[in-house]
Parts: sequence; structure tokens; C-alpha cells
Amino acid sequence: MTISALLESKLRSATASFGPVEARVQAANDARFGDYQTNIAMVLAKQQKANPRQVAQQIIDQLDVADMCAPLEIAGAGFINFRLKPEWLAKHFTGFLSDARLGVPQPEHARTLVIDFSSPNVAKPMHVGHIRSTFLGDALSRIAEFVGHKVIRDNHIGDWGTQFGMILLGWKTELNKEALAADALLEMERIYKLISARCKADPATLQAAQQELVKLQSGDEENLQLWHEMIRLSQAQFDAVYARLGVRFDVTLGESFYNPQLKDVVVQLRDRGIARESEGAWCVFSDQVGKPENDPFLIKDKDGWRDNPAMVQKSDGASNYTTTDLATLEYRLKTWSPTEIVYVTDGRQQLHFRQLFAIFGRWHSELAATVRLAHVWFGAVLGDDGKPFKTRSGDTVKLVDLLDEAEERAYALVTEKNPEASEADRREIARVVGLGAVKYADLLPNRQSDYVFSWEKMLSFQGNTAPYLQNAYVRIRAIFRKAGEAFEVGNTAVELVEPAELSLAKKLLQFGEVLPFVLEDYRPNLLANYLFELATIYHGFYEFCPVLKSEGATRTSRLALCDATARVLKQGLGLLGIEAPERM
Repeated sequence: MTISALLESKLRSATASFGPVEARVQAANDARFGDYQTNIAMVLAKQQKANPRQVAQQIIDQLDVADMCAPLEIAGAGFINFRLKPEWLAKHFTGFLSDARLGVPQPEHARTLVIDFSSPNVAKPMHVGHIRSTFLGDALSRIAEFVGHKVIRDNHIGDWGTQFGMILLGWKTELNKEALAADALLEMERIYKLISARCKADPATLQAAQQELVKLQSGDEENLQLWHEMIRLSQAQFDAVYARLGVRFDVTLGESFYNPQLKDVVVQLRDRGIARESEGAWCVFSDQVGKPENDPFLIKDKDGWRDNPAMVQKSDGASNYTTTDLATLEYRLKTWSPTEIVYVTDGRQQLHFRQLFAIFGRWHSELAATVRLAHVWFGAVLGDDGKPFKTRSGDTVKLVDLLDEAEERAYALVTEKNPEASEADRREIARVVGLGAVKYADLLPNRQSDYVFSWEKMLSFQGNTAPYLQNAYVRIRAIFRKAGEAFEVGNTAVELVEPAELSLAKKLLQFGEVLPFVLEDYRPNLLANYLFELATIYHGFYEFCPVLKSEGATRTSRLALCDATARVLKQGLGLLGIEAPERM
């Protein structure tokens, strides 16, 4: 049990007479106010219209924490501050040292999460716009799985739509087979752009592309065969990128998989009165339930609130993303019975998902009541000019090119710092450092914020970066190599005497509190910041508390603190999808 959970359990007992209330205890942001604190007295005082400091004192009088905490303090408007006793902390820390889960508790109720992320489009190379969805989705999947939940990673690829008529036409008339063999996605993108431009200028080309699409949708054998080849070639290159990034999926189902269900979805929405006809199309409008500002089917302008419907069938009878996503959602719920479905996409799709979730709730109210639907949206990756990150020529940055440059830049740094290492070693270290730097720079900001892509910042060995954390891990491992002896935790008795030892032990014990908190609002940046704080505290410990120069029980205790720090850093980085090298 984590320290916060232990204190919360004791708080619930102490406040039982007040009636039901959520007891939340969090690590204090400022050590001057203790190690943990709670605002429960203020919550109860508001309910009972009482003085919060007096309520806080009543709670303290009932709290049984004398064995683990110094006398409790009331601060500010009624915060209760907890300061842990060093001797209790040392005893509690012994259990942490031998815990393979590093203090992360098993969830009381394990959940099943479907996490929808990455989602590239067939016949198009993955680009910089895919990194946030891919890295966020991968990190959330890893964290949820480690905490103890079941995770289904679903890559919902774009493999259907009007663009395939253009690609098919280009494949038949403009394909360069040598270029296709060299880089299939690049060649397919080229012919798509070529035909797309011609379609805008030439009605005959547009008509020809539309005919190819109709043939595909009608089951034409030749076009289906070519379409399957496009998917095969695309998936091969996607898989190569994912393997390089250490990203995996349990399920890869394209939009085409759900195509047979789309007509029935629309029929059901029509028959139940959820969708109605509008100018030949079928749309879902507001049901006039609830406040208009919370209604995704209404929008406000200078004249007041007006309709903002979601289309589920176009006037030509074709379906769209909303229809496909409704069929996908129904399939996931009926196939895996998840307790959560998480969509990791950019912020521009917020309205789409608000409408999607609302439509599904009206269509399948009983199913919708069994699941938490979450749109985990994120901001944009920007260049130095504050605009979306692009190449100097203004093109979209290909993901493979970005990763290649990350490794080359890291290789130059590694060669400068460690020129005597072999070429193979420097290349491997550069791979780990370069990819880790890009991932960490993407995961560190609040996901809803835009961030500026900076090679200099992300590859720095100073500050809150992956190289800084990787280097911290390497320095700890070097201590054990220098010691020249095998270290086994066993039942190590830890001495927590110096302030730096206490600070480090307290921070390590918070690892089990951070991970579940990350999943509450799907924010891996909380883990990234925790790891940086841990590494910073460790460096203070290393400076003030000699490890190898100390002796006896003190030396063993400090080695145990070093070992625990290395394990948490490696595990934490791994949960962000970042490797921890043994040498740099």
C-alpha cells in the first residue's frame, strides 16, 4: 500500500462520524509543509457550514497516525499536514526495496482499456503529425498495463475513402515500379498528389478517378487486388517504423473492416428518430436535453444558438467518419466489453468526438452506460516560427527522416563525449539517446499544449530531457561497476539519517502514487516530471552522501538507495517507451 493510500485509509476511519466523504491525500509540493497533506477538513466544513480549522482539529483528534507521523499540523485555511517519522519511513522503505512492482499497488478493480492511437493512412508515409498520437498512446498503454489493467492497443488505420480512386488511377497510369520498390509509400504519395492536382484542373480526370472508386466499392477484382497490395506495402513500412520505436499493437483494423456495418448503422439511427433528413443528407441534431453550452449539436453566434448537426450519411448515400466511428465503437464494446475506450488524436477533433459520444449514448444507452469514453486530445508540434513544424522547403516532415536525424545528431554528441568507444557502440547509444530524446520531448509538455520542436533542447544533457535522465541512470550503474561487487537487496536495513537520504527515499516511495494518477486524466507528463524530480534529488543525495567512500551499514544502505533509484528510473523511462542504456 502506498503512503498516501495508507493515510487515506486512516482518514476514512477518523471522519466516519461526519458521513461519507472522499479522503484524498497528496504529496506536499513544498517540504516546509510536511510530506503529505489533505484538504478534507475544508470539504467537510463546507458541507456542514463549520469552521475548517476547527473541523481539522476534530479530525486530528481521531487520527491514529502516531506510529508513522510526527504531531500533525494545521496550515492555512484548514489543510492537515503529515510529516513522516524517519524510523517509520526506513522500515517502510525496506519493503519497497524487494518489491518487483516498485511500490505500485495492484488496482482494486482491474479495468479493460481499448486505446486507439497512431492511425496512419494507407498509401501515405507517416509524418511528424503522427508522433504525438503514437507516443502518447504507447505510453498510456504501457503505464495502464504495468499498473495492472488489461489493454487492447487498436491501430485504426485509414484504408478507405475517395482518395483511393485517385491512387488507383495513378497506379494504372503513372506508377514508377522502380520507385515503388525503393519506397512504396513515397511513390504512392507522389501519384496521389499528381492525380489529385489533375482532378482539380481536369473534369475528365476527376470522372476517371471516381469511376475507379466505384469499381473498388463494387468489388471489382482488379481494383480490390491493387487496393490489398497498397495496404500490404503500407503496413510493411508502418511495421518497420513501429519496430524501430518499440511500439506494438494488439489489433490493426482499418476503416474498411467496418464498411459492411455502415448502412445498418444509418438505418437504425433513422428508424429510432435519432437522425433525420436534411437537404438529402441524414444528420443528428440536438435532442434539446441539457444546457445549450454543453450540447455538441448547437453552436452560438451573434444571433444566438443554432443547429450544428453531425452528418451520418451524405446526400449521395455515402457514409463518413462519424458513421465509421459509430460502427467501430459498437464493435469494440460487443467484442471486448471494455470499461474504457480511449481515443488519442489531435485537438482539432474535439467536436467530432463530443458528437460521436453523444450519438452513441442515444443509440446504445445501455452499452454506453458500461464504458468510459475519453478523447485524449493533444496540441500541435511547432517550428521555431510558431507554425506547424515543417521542412525548410515547407513540406511535411516525414517521421523516418525525423528519426534518422535524431540518431545522427545523437551520434555526433556521443562521439564527442566518448570518442574511444567502438563505432557499433556509439551507433547503438545514439539510437537509444536520439529516439529517447524525441519521445521525451513530446511526452513532457501538458498534452493539450502546443510545443516547439527544438533539437538543441531535447538532446541536451542538462535540464528536463531524456539524455539527462538516461545519464543519471548510467552514472548510478557506474557506481556498481566501480564497486566491483555484486549487490543484492535482500533484507537490507536502510539508514535514513541525512536530509538527502530522507528526501530520496520519500521521492522513490511516490512512484506507486504517480502512475495511477497519470491514468486519471491520461497525462504521461506527470511521470516525466516525477522522473526528473527524482534524478535531481538523487544528484543532491550523491553530492552530500558519499557512497563508495562510506563504510559498513551506511555504505550498504546508500547502495540500496542507488539501486532503487536506478530501478525506478529504468522502469519509469521504459513506461514512456524510452530505453535506459548501461553506458553513454
